[in-house]
Amino acid sequence: MIFITARFRVLSEHADRWPEIAGDFTRATRAEAGCLWFDWSRSIENPDEYVLVEAFRDDEAGAEHVQSDHFKQAQQTLPQYLAETPRVINTTIPQQDWSVLGEMTVPERG
Repeated sequence: MIFITARFRVLSEHADRWPEIAGDFTRATRAEAGCLWFDWSRSIENPDEYVLVEAFRDDEAGAEHVQSDHFKQAQQTLPQYLAETPRVINTTIPQQDWSVLGEMTVPERG
């Protein structure tokens, strides 16, 4: 899978509304057949920063994503709300889902 993590520093006056601002892009991306997940988190240390964790099935799914109409639309509309160009880590890894963090195994409950 293609695994991507990106940091978006949003202008302070738009930070509280970022999930709404990016909402159409988020929903459309999550609906893509090759999207495994597309999840936003807000930084605890910097409330103007959001981290996007996303994954796509393979190179083909990643290419379909960046060639989609909603991606092209996001390229046009989202930068006006950002304080800087997002920073990204993009890599391919040989798995299709999250692995279990064995070092923090939770015992059976119940």
